[in-house]
Amino acid sequence: MDRPEVRDLVYFVAVAEHRHFGRAAEELGMAQPPLSRAISRLERRLGVRLFDRTSRRVDLTPAGEVFLRESGKILGALDSGVRRTQQAARSRRLVLAAPAGTGVGLLAETLDAYRRGPDPVPVEVLFTTDMGAALRSGTADAAFMCSTDEFDGLDAVDLLAETPVALLPAGHPLAVRDSLTVEDLESDERFRAQPPPVGLDELLDRIALGEFVVVLGASATGRLGSSVVAVPVLGVPSNQIVLAWPRATRSAPRDQLVRTAVAVASRS
Repeated sequence: MDRPEVRDLVYFVAVAEHRHFGRAAEELGMAQPPLSRAISRLERRLGVRLFDRTSRRVDLTPAGEVFLRESGKILGALDSGVRRTQQAARSRRLVLAAPAGTGVGLLAETLDAYRRGPDPVPVEVLFTTDMGAALRSGTADAAFMCSTDEFDGLDAVDLLAETPVALLPAGHPLAVRDSLTVEDLESDERFRAQPPPVGLDELLDRIALGEFVVVLGASATGRLGSSVVAVPVLGVPSNQIVLAWPRATRSAPRDQLVRTAVAVASRS
């Protein structure tokens, strides 16, 4: 097969997204005629027509729709491969992704135990709302995730289950309740189903200021001051925390971190 080049895919995606050769050429920093010739050459290579062109419109053909999806996958995989290659060439370190507040006690204990273990490397914690994407892109080496997350292409090990609690400002009307439901929380416009991707200390400060209300695992209560109150949430299953990592990569420091997390969780 006469394979397309990467730049052919980049050119095609730009035209497909803009549905306009002139705007695509401007984005790519090139003149329109060479771009038009490149797309025509790509269609000849593939033996299919990718665009329906008129004087007013540029539309994708059914084959073009399929090729757009596949091109996105190819370019995304190439980007991930480049990042993983660069990651392998960096000085030895680990990036551990985690959602704000989830398993914070386990996170701190794992890092402390790992740093006291044999031949540790520096560990950077990345707080994010999409741990899976951080792993698949090569941004993170391992991640604390929930058992309900998507694990395609990842390996994972169960660590522990956390009881859900609502974190509210101390003066909040619901803070005096013995327990709450999700419906109770949803009546407050400040309720966030997904906490913002910040560290726990900042999260608690912003809750204390009345910016929002969130549900986290009970381990977060070990860091509460007098300005934030934790109330158990009924009707929500316990959050099973797992540690995940990319299936296709090898890393002795990461494997040591995984073993440390399992050992720490078994003592909790």
